Amino acid sequence: MTPKRPGTGERGARFAVRSVAGQFFVLQLAIVLLLVIAAALVLAWQARSADVRSARDRSRTCAGTLAVSPSTAAALQSPRPTRRLEPLSVRAGRECGIDFVAVLNRKGVRLSDPIPSLIGKRASGDFGRALAGETYTEQFEGEPKDSVRAVAPVRNADGKVIGIVTAGVDLATVSARLNRELPWVGVGAAGALLLATAGAGLVSRRLNRQTRGLGPAEVTRMYEHHDAVLHAVREGVLVLDGERRLVLANDEAHRLLGLPDQAQGQHVDDLRLESSVGELLSSGRTATDEVHVVGDRMLAVNQRTTGQNGGPDGSVATLRDTTELREVAGQAEIAAQRLELLYTAGLRIGTTLDVVRTAEELAEVAVPRFADVVSVDLLDHVISGKEPLPDPAAARVRRVALRSALGETHPLQTVGSRPSIPPVVPTAEGGEEAEVVFEPDLAAATGWRTVDPEGAERILAAGFHSLITVPMRARGTVFGLASFWRRHQRPFQPEDVASAGELVTRTAVCVDNARRYAREHGLAVTLQRSLLPGGLPEQNAVTAAYRYLPAQAGVGGDWFDVIALPGARVALVVGDVVGHGLHAAATMGRLRTAVHNFSSLDLPPDELLAHLDELVARIDQDPTLGPETGPVTGATVLYAIYDPASGQCQLAGAGHPPPALACPDGTTAILGVPENLPLGLGTSPFETHTLSIPEGSRLVLYTNGLVQVRSRGLDDRMDMLRAALAPVGQDPERTCAALLQTLLPDRTNEDRDDIALLVAETRLLPPSRIAQWDVPSDPEAVAPVRAACMSQLTEWGLEETAFTAELILSELITNAIRYGAPPVTVRLLCDRYLTCEVSDSSSTAPHLRRATTVDEGGRGLFLIAQLAQHWGTRYTPEGKTIWAELPLTATQVEPPLA
Repeated sequence: MTPKRPGTGERGARFAVRSVAGQFFVLQLAIVLLLVIAAALVLAWQARSADVRSARDRSRTCAGTLAVSPSTAAALQSPRPTRRLEPLSVRAGRECGIDFVAVLNRKGVRLSDPIPSLIGKRASGDFGRALAGETYTEQFEGEPKDSVRAVAPVRNADGKVIGIVTAGVDLATVSARLNRELPWVGVGAAGALLLATAGAGLVSRRLNRQTRGLGPAEVTRMYEHHDAVLHAVREGVLVLDGERRLVLANDEAHRLLGLPDQAQGQHVDDLRLESSVGELLSSGRTATDEVHVVGDRMLAVNQRTTGQNGGPDGSVATLRDTTELREVAGQAEIAAQRLELLYTAGLRIGTTLDVVRTAEELAEVAVPRFADVVSVDLLDHVISGKEPLPDPAAARVRRVALRSALGETHPLQTVGSRPSIPPVVPTAEGGEEAEVVFEPDLAAATGWRTVDPEGAERILAAGFHSLITVPMRARGTVFGLASFWRRHQRPFQPEDVASAGELVTRTAVCVDNARRYAREHGLAVTLQRSLLPGGLPEQNAVTAAYRYLPAQAGVGGDWFDVIALPGARVALVVGDVVGHGLHAAATMGRLRTAVHNFSSLDLPPDELLAHLDELVARIDQDPTLGPETGPVTGATVLYAIYDPASGQCQLAGAGHPPPALACPDGTTAILGVPENLPLGLGTSPFETHTLSIPEGSRLVLYTNGLVQVRSRGLDDRMDMLRAALAPVGQDPERTCAALLQTLLPDRTNEDRDDIALLVAETRLLPPSRIAQWDVPSDPEAVAPVRAACMSQLTEWGLEETAFTAELILSELITNAIRYGAPPVTVRLLCDRYLTCEVSDSSSTAPHLRRATTVDEGGRGLFLIAQLAQHWGTRYTPEGKTIWAELPLTATQVEPPLA
């Protein structure tokens, strides 16, 4: 803790001895103490003197009275004077209140005395004056005691002195009485001392508050500094009392107002000040920076009243000469305008990640605050979001922003034009360099005219007089130029170049960010578009339509697909990867590819999702993933397989919203797909839901972005979806449009999830295009079944394909009878392909191998693979189905189902 400076103290605190208040207190206390002691001594002396005087008076009275008493004279002349005088003297001493009364003869021998042993003895002292007839008092010192006594002569009838009466008071008695009075004197002195000390303390305490605990030297210094500052400050100070008389005026006030030397003490009206200033000072009203003209000066006057806190009434006025501050104030105003311009630029430039809009924001901020007209020209590769060209000197520019405070009356080229600009020169470091053009006087300058002489003449003719052109540069790369023109405003000054540079630098950073965002966004959109299906495959099972709406934040992970499966079936897929950006799009592409690969194995929905779940788990455990790459866990998918031959649909989902179904009769429903967990969790097996769908029904698959919004509950949104599906007769395209028209208006800026929507209208394969036979478990049954198949192919007009189909069917039926288990079934489907299917109850997987030249068997599946366009195995709960697809010519293909 910093020690307190000696002689200082807080307001109301105990004052230090070294302070003015402390020293004043000590001095007062010493003076009071001396005065009290002196007063006590004087009082004691006066008391003793009074006691002695009282003793003299009583003794003289007693002695004189006894001396003139006839009894005393008679007793002295009697034969036995002692006997008669003793009672008289005792009674007289008692009545007079004195210590002793003695009667002496002319020789000074005691005839009576309070002390019997002294009777008959001569009294000490000279009684010549008494024998001469004089009565007197004296202070006697001797035997028996020091005393104050009176001596009076006793006369006979003839006037002759016949004896002497002495009466007195012992000095010890006087001292005893004084001792009894001294305590009261001491009490009075102590009380006076306490009162005087308290008064001195109060006075010193008030003085301590006023001097703030300062010592004498500090107080002296303070007043010296006060005077020095008061008279040296460049601001006039006037102090007036309650009667508006001038109490104090410093030297600056004398100078500014021209006050006379004898102004102090005069009334303010008698000073004959300028009318406005004199009126203000005379009124005593509060004023703040009021400007008054005094001679050739402009004074800013402030006035405040005093006396609110118990001080003297009056007012204090200050006067400041603002004449010399005009130029400084102008510079400060310019600086304030520059700061405001830059502050506004920081708020309004770069609010979007759009290159052109950012350039427009620069022009909007600068006009009319900084210039009358502003134009912004950007290089082509910057506008398109591409990387800088290797030869920036060959780059072309396009005007992207132009704003004018002059309306249309300017000769500058419009937005979209390609103006001529100074060349952009590459530097040795590989960047580009463009110089700042500062022309405060366009008419006198010639360098700026060389770029476009004709345009320069039109600009001068329009009245433009100054120009600043700043290259828009960030990270060492020039993106374009920003030009600031003035016609009505004052010409540009050198300090304006810095302001223009800061504006353009801020804009360049924002343009660079917008350019890089546009490039990355374009790459992400291109990637996503390449990963999403470009069109739907040709198939007759369903008529499908789709919509994909990316989120406002950019590309996302929603996707859909329609996959043609063998047996005229079709797979409908909708998925959602949590998040946005390149990672979500890339993950979506991996999942879509995986679904295509797994569907080529002709797996049921639950097994396909199980494989997909394992794939996601392996992706999440990949050690090559960086910290910026999030896990795929949280991806959802809905997979459906529709069979037009039976009208059955198998659905399985992994954490995905359930599909909706609209039947031809107008009824709608949300299908109860088992609520499996999202992909990657691997905690429970997936389940498949199978249902029969009437022909002409619309199956709707979607992602949660379609139905989930913050403003409404999910149940309400599902009811809205069903209501939009209710109208009968809508094809898939109209259904997609109706769903978006119904559900999109509730979405806000906070609902920025992607939307993937797939609507499929179901069709049934006509029974005439399906043929099926049961094959007995006997090799001899192969020939009749094969003949029946050939007959059916001839009926369908597939004679050209019959031979190949016969070979494939013979091999498949023979293998099923030889290696499979009954029952064996053969089915032919004629759609866009001729599908030959042979089913049995065995789950043994066939294996394709290449037989050697000496092998007698093992060529059957190889032969099928060579003859068929596609072939494969599909496992069912009853066993397996081996299928082969044969292509058909254009005339053989069954037309699309109506």
